[in-house]
Amino acid sequence: MKLFYQIFLWAYPFAARILAFFNEKAKKWVAGRKGIFSSLQQALKNNNSPIIWMHCASLGEFEQGRPLLEALRNNFPNHYILLSFFSPSGYEVRKKYEGANHVCYLPMDGPKNAKGFYDLVNPSLVLFVKYEFWYYYSFEAAKRKIPLLLVSGIFRASQPFFKFYGGFYRSILSHFSHLFVQEQSSLDLMKTIGLESKSSISGDTRFDRVISIVQDFEPIETVEHFSQGIKVLVAGSTWAEDDEELNHFLHTNPQVYAIIAPHEIIEDRLKECLKWYPNAMLYSEYHALFLEGEIPSHVQVLIVNNYGMLTRLYSYGTICLVGGGFGGDGVHNVLEAAVYGKPVLIGPIYDKYLEAVELVDNGGCISVENALELEAELVTLLEDASAYQEASVAAKNYVFAKAGATKTILDYIQANRLLTN
Repeated sequence: MKLFYQIFLWAYPFAARILAFFNEKAKKWVAGRKGIFSSLQQALKNNNSPIIWMHCASLGEFEQGRPLLEALRNNFPNHYILLSFFSPSGYEVRKKYEGANHVCYLPMDGPKNAKGFYDLVNPSLVLFVKYEFWYYYSFEAAKRKIPLLLVSGIFRASQPFFKFYGGFYRSILSHFSHLFVQEQSSLDLMKTIGLESKSSISGDTRFDRVISIVQDFEPIETVEHFSQGIKVLVAGSTWAEDDEELNHFLHTNPQVYAIIAPHEIIEDRLKECLKWYPNAMLYSEYHALFLEGEIPSHVQVLIVNNYGMLTRLYSYGTICLVGGGFGGDGVHNVLEAAVYGKPVLIGPIYDKYLEAVELVDNGGCISVENALELEAELVTLLEDASAYQEASVAAKNYVFAKAGATKTILDYIQANRLLTN
């Protein structure tokens, strides 16, 4: 299996360079990795502080790891924080994140890159979030006896770690000093491959993250004005499949306003949204008019064309819809909406996401199969006060009951003296 991994390490960058001619995301992936080592060397040249390195695949994993990163920054203020991303969708949004001393792309895994990275950074602690399993980076950490922790890991029996042919992948897990997993079934899988002694349940740090957003909430004046005194549906991380299910309801219920935040904000996707929805306007255009005091009265739907606001947008919804559940890999982060105590609607594809499954089971989240079911549930929630209240309370109680993963991991780091001030 190691041979296949080596082929992947060669093929992925090659494919990205080809795709870069046609695809903006691939172009950024390739361009972002040029000169990584020289820029990293420049960033570290005057640093004398021990380094904490957190690596995230993308934006979602960053939001998951962020509570722990900020807790470490607060508890170990004399340490240097290095944050790396694999995907442009994480790096491009958070490259100016003030909670880190330096933000960069992760050089593609490989013996030369991993050795060079560790030689340059020499971290005191390494944190990989959720799904990141890179053989050479984890091997170098183990070889150099640098603590390497997995944050909020979640595993399924279908993954190669647990197959008869998965010895190579199991060796990656063995490089970790400790694996913090979200729930019991993941811990049980760790037991089947002999890693029980270095695994434990911490819960999911995303709960701590969404709770912190509520506690430190920063209003969005333009959205506040748009949503004042009316019923608003906030649909976040949407794809075309979500639009297909939602647009009829908004066309036939002009008294309900909507804020649509597409998962991708490329030009073609935004144009698609403007065509789907009635009386729609891009958020940037509406915001500019708002600042000038010229608010258009005909706008029913705002199409959000920026990143970074979604976690706060859900607070303005009467009801929230989280996209992704009508196609592709499944629903996106339902916790960002549920934390505000709002009923959450999703499509039928959510079984891979524990928090979505549990929220559906406790009544805080409602899964619908199609547009007819979606419209029926929307009407019920908007007209039946008791049904609305029941779903709202269930959603909020579920999220707040799951807090504490950040403290669990921080306590482990302090108890085992992995870092010292």
